[in-house]
Amino acid sequence: MGKTNEEIIAEMQLVAEQMVKDDLEENPDLADEYFECDCCGQTKCLAGSIQYGDYRLCNDCVLLAETGLAMKKFDDIQALIDAMEDNRLEEFCEFIKKEEERKKHLDN
Repeated sequence: MGKTNEEIIAEMQLVAEQMVKDDLEENPDLADEYFECDCCGQTKCLAGSIQYGDYRLCNDCVLLAETGLAMKKFDDIQALIDAMEDNRLEEFCEFIKKEEERKKHLDN
């Protein structure tokens, strides 16, 4: 019998946590390096991220991706990228709002 969804999720959480630890052990400077995740659109720490083809996913999205793949919810990363499009748009809109507020404060 296969693993339950709960077992898959728990296992993937441990794997994702270990990826961050391994990356930081190998290169402690990664704790201060950030990038914009191609999946969720948020600025995230490089530690624990993975490059899937043309996309770099943050550790949180790696967890989503690997869990989804293991549970056969989708069979490629593009499906997750497409599903997360609204999140990226929301993140981008939030960034624009913050920039506008920052500019208003600078002008005052």
